[in-house]
Amino acid sequence: MPEGPAPAPVIQRLRVRYTKRGRLRFTSHRDISRAVERAVRRAGIPVAFSGGFTPHPKISYSGAAATGVASEAEYLEIGLTETRDPARVRADLDAALPPGLDVVDVVPVRAGHGGDARQRPGAFADRLEASEWRIRLDGVSHDDAAAAVAAFMAAENIEVERLTKKGRRRFDVRAAVSACELDRRAAEAADAPCAILRMVVRHSNPAVRPDDILTGLRQVADLAPPSPPLVTRLAQGPLDADTGGLADPLDPDREIGLPSGDDATTAGGQERPQPGDAASADAVSA
Repeated sequence: MPEGPAPAPVIQRLRVRYTKRGRLRFTSHRDISRAVERAVRRAGIPVAFSGGFTPHPKISYSGAAATGVASEAEYLEIGLTETRDPARVRADLDAALPPGLDVVDVVPVRAGHGGDARQRPGAFADRLEASEWRIRLDGVSHDDAAAAVAAFMAAENIEVERLTKKGRRRFDVRAAVSACELDRRAAEAADAPCAILRMVVRHSNPAVRPDDILTGLRQVADLAPPSPPLVTRLAQGPLDADTGGLADPLDPDREIGLPSGDDATTAGGQERPQPGDAASADAVSA
């Protein structure tokens, strides 16, 4: 062990929800973690460090979106050596991060939700059971997209092949999709002709990604967008098996999942950002 005093203990844990918008959707997770660490230093947040010869800030990430995918719901947890007001931490950290990496919520970790030292590691990650995705398909008509979605949801099994770290694997993508629909209202408000899909996808092993689902749509309905899709994760959290929606992992009493029909509001009455809105323009722009 290195000489010197032991690192200061963790006094408070905070969970942070942040976004990845605009050009920053092309930023790798490693670069985002570096940006967060630098922002924590600039903001003067008293982050705790690990022990050993190469101390690291105690910041952990859960369910990070892939490079090239925008997200409105990324999560990290940070350990502090002093107690701080979560609202102040949110404001300071958001100001220190570059535009596109925006901190939208900070809550203290309560006992029984990861704050209890007896709780096993990864308990919060286990709560992220599914993600809600928005996929914008430019140049695709509503009728073609609706027919493809209907064929996809009617299928019992749709196998696709993808190159993974363990080589090429074939797996079923249909079983992972608990809900999928065409968002006509968002498409009508878009700045160009397009179809917009909204879907809830379970987190599985191997992970079923939006591009895997697009491959499945091409297999069952020959749906082939003329340009690369614009993919945004809208939410992730616990999956309600009865409604097919998601609950907010930071507030289990609030439902944030896929609304029914063309409704663009959550169960809590908060309107979701739609393509063309100022709040989400970066997330859907090239």
